[in-house]
Amino acid sequence: MALRLVSDFDLRKDVLPWLRAQRAASAGAGARGGGAGIFENNYESLRVLNVERNGNIIYTYKDNKGNVFFGLYDCQIRQNEHLYTFEKDLQVVSGSVNSERTLLAASLVQSTKEGRQNELQPGSKCLTLLVEIHPVNNVKVLKAVDSYIWVQFLYPHVDSHPLPENHLLLISEEKYIEQFHIQVLQEDGNKVVIKNSGHLPRERVAEDFVWAQWDMSEQRLYYIDLKKSRSILKCIQFCANENFNLMFEAPLDISLSDSGFKLVNFGCDNLQDQEKLSKYLTLCVFTNHTGSLCVCYSPKFDSWEQITYSVFYFHKGHSKTFTAPLGSTNSRVTQGITFLNLDYYVAVYLPGHFFHLLNIQHPDLICHSLFSTGNNEVIDMLPHSPLQSLSGSLVLDWCSGKLYRAFLNQSYLLEFLWNTRLDCEKIAVLHCVLSCGRDPQFLETKIIQWVSENISACHSFDLIQEFIIASSYWSTYPETSNWDKLLPYSSVLTWTTEIPGITLVTEEIALPLMKVHSFQGYWEKLNFHLEYVKYSKPPLHYNNSVVRREWHSLISEEKTGKRRSKVYVRNILDTAIKVISNLEARSLEPRLTPLFQEEDNPQRLLMGLMVSELKDHLLRHLQGVEKKKIEQMALDYVSKLLDLICQVLETSWRKHNLHPWVLHFDRQASVAECAVFHIMTRILEATNSLFLPLPPGFHTLHISLGVHCLPLHNLLHYIDSGVLLLTETAVTRLMEDLDNTEKNEKLKFSIIVRLPPLIGQKICRLWDHPMSSNIISRNHVKRLLQNYKKQPQSSRIDKSSFSIEFLPLNYFIETLTDLESSSQALYAFEGHDNVDATFVEEAALKHTMMLLGL
Repeated sequence: MALRLVSDFDLRKDVLPWLRAQRAASAGAGARGGGAGIFENNYESLRVLNVERNGNIIYTYKDNKGNVFFGLYDCQIRQNEHLYTFEKDLQVVSGSVNSERTLLAASLVQSTKEGRQNELQPGSKCLTLLVEIHPVNNVKVLKAVDSYIWVQFLYPHVDSHPLPENHLLLISEEKYIEQFHIQVLQEDGNKVVIKNSGHLPRERVAEDFVWAQWDMSEQRLYYIDLKKSRSILKCIQFCANENFNLMFEAPLDISLSDSGFKLVNFGCDNLQDQEKLSKYLTLCVFTNHTGSLCVCYSPKFDSWEQITYSVFYFHKGHSKTFTAPLGSTNSRVTQGITFLNLDYYVAVYLPGHFFHLLNIQHPDLICHSLFSTGNNEVIDMLPHSPLQSLSGSLVLDWCSGKLYRAFLNQSYLLEFLWNTRLDCEKIAVLHCVLSCGRDPQFLETKIIQWVSENISACHSFDLIQEFIIASSYWSTYPETSNWDKLLPYSSVLTWTTEIPGITLVTEEIALPLMKVHSFQGYWEKLNFHLEYVKYSKPPLHYNNSVVRREWHSLISEEKTGKRRSKVYVRNILDTAIKVISNLEARSLEPRLTPLFQEEDNPQRLLMGLMVSELKDHLLRHLQGVEKKKIEQMALDYVSKLLDLICQVLETSWRKHNLHPWVLHFDRQASVAECAVFHIMTRILEATNSLFLPLPPGFHTLHISLGVHCLPLHNLLHYIDSGVLLLTETAVTRLMEDLDNTEKNEKLKFSIIVRLPPLIGQKICRLWDHPMSSNIISRNHVKRLLQNYKKQPQSSRIDKSSFSIEFLPLNYFIETLTDLESSSQALYAFEGHDNVDATFVEEAALKHTMMLLGL
């Protein structure tokens, strides 16, 4: 399945054997068998109570006498520890232990005869106790009230030495939250006792809320209060310096006035009947290290035909409401929707009905999220019991007592990529796989194999473009924050195709109002997102429009011989050398494709220009980052683009077992060469529309394969339309390799007349043929006569100096001879010392004889 759950903890495996051993040891040799049987009868009472920030797990169970046992599983050393036993028949509501394991906070209520807790009757009590457990000593009553209380110790970022003061949150069903400040002293060596236990300072943190969620990893409290029937989401950040701050307020367009009281991640919620979960709303807040802030909400379930949920992307300024059909009415819903935080994604699933992977980093286009709907194998493999997303990738199954780490399943997603036929699923899974980040070299290799096999299988987007842009983004994104605002994430800018099995409504939402003015860490990144949504229109994503104009300008200057500052061009070409050097350093093994074997100045100019423009773009928008680091980032990004193009071509080259001799023209084309030519043409199409550089030698290899694989009329059409570019290296090799058969002469002439003048002048010298001589002569005459001014001449011509008596030709040759001997000879054909009037005369006669068939 797409979701991979790796078990970190299992009550049955990690706790149960230890409890049995403890019971057996205490019961004695004569009662070992009975002890084990008694515990088996009470196994249902064993459950996870809480997971602390350091990963330690608190659990509880009742023995056969009704005593309540509290234990702790240390996830670092993977050992169990007995914390405390209440020798009374009580039901545990909540529990938490401080980081030093010296204090235990517990909330308990009286049990019914059936051994289950009931709704508190008038006059019944919920006791909230604070116990000294290092060693076991005093018990302090913090609360004795008629409503449920939940407890949670704070775990600030501090060193490992014992804290002089601990902080404990008490969350009341009466809709208020208090913080107790507990000072401890060490007596008689290591004995820890509470200082002034009769007068513990406390303060009110929040009140009048209807929903609250605890983020144990980041030590944040999210809660919602109702103001004039409006739901306002608030967040409190607890700091290591014992302070706490209200960080933001954000309006939520949802109704919670009749939803009752709901807590998330304050320990195991054992007060609600799990069979009735589908009748309750689901609401949770997810964040990640990039500064994202999402609120996932599913209202009370009231239909057997479809289900609706919403995600508020506060860091993007909009919300999306998804509606999915439930299919057969015989498949009844027995629980609510599950939301799981997977870093860049949120998993949303309803066992037996659907599984969605929502892209929270780039949620704008629905095609970047994956939607699996229906009662298929993928969905049925997901756990059917309720899962709770704790912090980061931690997921807890309260029913089974298992703690998992949730990941995207790379192997399954790669298999799914090969099998799916829908374009929307291909692009979504492509980004899912690339975002996994584990062993990127392996992932890229597998994806390139898929791209090579399915290069023409996508109709809604260009597969090569999407792979190059997406892979380059994910390969450099983790290096710096705010990168996603400055570089393109996808080649797809709009998506209008319907996604099967999902209906979507997108709405703008009010942004959170930040309540502090100094930001660090996550809050700095979130604030950047919010400022970007407010002020950055149009988006800041880099594109090559400036590079396109500058490159065309430089190429035009080169053709006319009017080149601007040599230092400017030299700097650009030096940058290209760095790109190629960086690219070669990335290659783990020698490349088989015959690239990088020529200068290819046009592509080198494009490389250097792109690095220069990208660097300037990043410098404008990345504040506080060193210039050298930004230069290296730009260099790495362009190198990565080129490397991916090379890898796609290299994979195809190896697959078809081609060799460098394909660059020669005196041989027939093979089916393999035609396949590689097709892939190269698709690469060219993909890069041309984005104006991306190609590795030097690409066009030479492309035209070489084109000459092999295409009929002449198709070849010339490809050349005339700009698909194939005639390079000096390729045409030189063509003139040298092919003899002067009628077919080859036609090909050579068709190529020569399409060459740019500067290259054509060089190539014609390589072909010993009347047609080549004719072209050389024409160019020579054109150069001589372009500034010619007619001078008075004698009307009589010395016929004895000409081998043929043909007055027009004789007069023309005499004129050329005079020009060559005059000062205008400076315009002679450069590099062609053997070209003169005599050569022109001979070429004219040979060409005439060829035309006459003599």
